[in-house]
Amino acid sequence: QVQLVESGGGSVQPGGSLRLSCVASGSIFSINTMGWYRQAPGKQRELVASILNSGYTNYAGSVKGRFTISGDNAKNTVYLQMNSLTPEDTAVYYCNMYIRTTGGYTTGYWGQGTQVTVSS
Repeated sequence: QVQLVESGGGSVQPGGSLRLSCVASGSIFSINTMGWYRQAPGKQRELVASILNSGYTNYAGSVKGRFTISGDNAKNTVYLQMNSLTPEDTAVYYCNMYIRTTGGYTTGYWGQGTQVTVSS
């Protein structure tokens, strides 16, 4: 019923920037939260940043001050601006939205994942 499509990943040198986008489509009634997760090799998937409809944002300590999450609920879109990237940011990044569908089913939905590689 709902699909999330990510874009913006790629390879960048240390100190560079990338902006990830995630657009949801389908039978969407409302979106309650939006967020970004990442999973690096050998590690568990971790929350990078999240945003509520109230505008409240939350960041992992490792990215605070470098990454900025923003959302456009009217466009069913969440963004992640990533600056001052380091090799430790290398991971597959997944967007997530907690969505109530027009059919009344509420659950979290995941994007397909996009690779971010930071290397010299």
